[in-house]
Amino acid sequence: MAWQSQEEKRRFSRLVQRAVDEGPQVVTRRGEEVVVVLSVAEYRRLAARKLSLAEFLLADGPDFGLLEIERSKEPAREIEL
Repeated sequence: MAWQSQEEKRRFSRLVQRAVDEGPQVVTRRGEEVVVVLSVAEYRRLAARKLSLAEFLLADGPDFGLLEIERSKEPAREIEL
């Protein structure tokens, strides 16, 4: 992304510094939250965290696309009912 002025560069630098010093910073566009700026340390902490199935299902609006589910390569078994 190209920044047009020194003021924007200074503002961005302040935003980055606040993310490092104070924690994640929410950026809005026309009043709607659109991105979060966070430190690398916070990103790595979040990326490394593995949720249990119960935590995932209890999360507010879980994203089922995040589940890594693979179908077994073995043929299906026949069972008697």
